Amino acid sequence: MTRALDRLFRNGTPRKEDLASFLSENEFPLVEGRSVTFAFVGHADAVRVQHWIYGLPSAEPLSRIDGTKVWVGRMNLPPGSRVEYKLLLSREGHEELIQDPRNPHLAHDPFGANSVIHADGYTTPEWTQPDPDTNRGTLEEQVFQSKVFGDERKITVYVPARLRLIRQYPLLIVHDGQDFLKFSGLRTVLDNLIQHHEIPSVVAALIQSPNRLPEYGANPNHALFLRNELVPFLEKNYPLEPAPQARCLVGASFGGVACLHAAAQYPGFFGRLLLQSGSFAFTDIGANRHGAPFEPVVRFMNRFRKDPGRPSERVFMSCGQYESLIYENRSLVPLLQDTGMSLRYVESRDGHNWENWRDRLREGLSWLLPGPLWMIYE
Repeated sequence: MTRALDRLFRNGTPRKEDLASFLSENEFPLVEGRSVTFAFVGHADAVRVQHWIYGLPSAEPLSRIDGTKVWVGRMNLPPGSRVEYKLLLSREGHEELIQDPRNPHLAHDPFGANSVIHADGYTTPEWTQPDPDTNRGTLEEQVFQSKVFGDERKITVYVPARLRLIRQYPLLIVHDGQDFLKFSGLRTVLDNLIQHHEIPSVVAALIQSPNRLPEYGANPNHALFLRNELVPFLEKNYPLEPAPQARCLVGASFGGVACLHAAAQYPGFFGRLLLQSGSFAFTDIGANRHGAPFEPVVRFMNRFRKDPGRPSERVFMSCGQYESLIYENRSLVPLLQDTGMSLRYVESRDGHNWENWRDRLREGLSWLLPGPLWMIYE
């Protein structure tokens, strides 16, 4: 089928009325199979699509239509892709990154928001959206003094709807928990998965480090904090199952490193791991090229790759194919499989972002902690 952009230029430079119709009759980015067309209207010396697809040039240029302020361009994306981007405008020697004014789809993160392309075949999962018929869990704020870190620790605890003290519940410990709440809709996801019996009712401790990179970067004190302080505190205050298979560590990026490191420090204590886009940097030869925060991570991963032991029972890993970390995550898969642990690894046509991690939560949690639905039908 002829693409809309090709039809527009079929007879050379388009007439103004044809250009006006093209802009008014289509939504942008315009997705037609693998083809994605961008359009920007405004004064600029150059316009580029700034994306985060590792392996491609980071900025794809748009072309200005002669005699107009309209810029258009096209890129190809495989089916099912989800890509975050901004427009990079060059004006009189200055550059500015902006959200695409013609695109209503935004994805938020701690640094702001990006525009989003939903390529052909991608749909936002229904179970990530609020459902008025779903019973909602509650969020409780807890504070306790950490002897390991010598400071006060604040955590948010997700308590499932209809919690009963005579029962015992699995525990999720979620690194960057506040970010998972804000940018991955974790509370809604847990509510929906519990409501539809895809996971059991769980208690989730949402932790947020005040000193993230040093604490999450393979820090023995963080592992000690989880094992000797956080878990006992939670077991004292909530009706939790005491078995290792009922304890699940969750983390993305550096949070994934923190999970794997803690499980390696205390093998068998955390029976379930959910590792998303882990920053598992290592060196086969040469020095660390990732910067100073990665030094302890590289030392840990180099040791772990030589002697991984058997840190957990079940591990779910995910990574986006458009991430620079895809190599490290793929490399870790056979190593973990050889330990005898049960491992499930999935990839997505997405990048290093919170909605990618959101979209994998159903598959990950329901495999690590299957609810009544999966225990019957799987």
